[in-house]
Amino acid sequence: MFDAFIQQNIDVNGIRLNLRIGGSGPALLLLHGHPQTHVMWHKVADELAQHFTVVVADLRGYGDSDKPSASRHHEAYSKRVMAADMVSLMSALGHKQFSVLAHDRGARVAHRLGMDHSAAVERMILLDIAPTLAMYEQTNREFATAYWHWFFLIRPAPLPEMFIEMNPELYLRSLMGARSAGMEPFTDTALNEYIRCLQLPGAAMAICEDYRASAGLDLEHDRADLEAGRKLTCPLLVMWGADGTVGRCFDPLQEWRKVAVNVSGKALPSGHYIAEEVPARLLDESLAFLK
Repeated sequence: MFDAFIQQNIDVNGIRLNLRIGGSGPALLLLHGHPQTHVMWHKVADELAQHFTVVVADLRGYGDSDKPSASRHHEAYSKRVMAADMVSLMSALGHKQFSVLAHDRGARVAHRLGMDHSAAVERMILLDIAPTLAMYEQTNREFATAYWHWFFLIRPAPLPEMFIEMNPELYLRSLMGARSAGMEPFTDTALNEYIRCLQLPGAAMAICEDYRASAGLDLEHDRADLEAGRKLTCPLLVMWGADGTVGRCFDPLQEWRKVAVNVSGKALPSGHYIAEEVPARLLDESLAFLK
């Protein structure tokens, strides 16, 4: 995987981030979801690198990036801080402006990145999410059942951390395998990497802090934007899985139009893990939008 990419570790924003970089041309940042790492892009990264300078990074707390300690208000894992990581990273690599393709948790970081650093973002693609505030405020039984981890991981430490640490592979398979496509989309190489990283010291803590921040500080930041009338200004493409929970429980396009001024979107013939389920379709849609 990533044969044409160079692996690096770069210190930014007080932490060290793990990344790979490859290709040439306009800059494109890829951000992964939970409980995965940058490896989730392995089926599309090489083709994207034919058109862009592609940066695939592990978010703080995930993969081989640093995992800052927990705090009372979970500040270190707010999407505001995680977005600042990525702006600093891209600047350190010489990219003052760039586009973003992001999935799941990474898409929530990208949303905040576009709000707080609008001048840096040229175009943005978000995969299989509605805005965090909308999803929490419109939670129903179907969503809570499918996204049970949203509500378990925000419980006070140490219960959720202990649950993950007792059997990281079971947690991962129970979460990812319960989606519409089961475990079939994941190659052995990618799956082994996800499991390895979930077993690293501090990984369980960091995951829980990420979700706790989303149920607290992140909602405060999103509400402040709404009250002030601030919206995403970059061209935004949102795509979701036709077989996934997000499209059944929410109207993604309508919700993104409430928080962004230039939105297009569609469902793809996929479940949640679009980049690994329908990589060719994702490439077609992404290249058409980004180029």
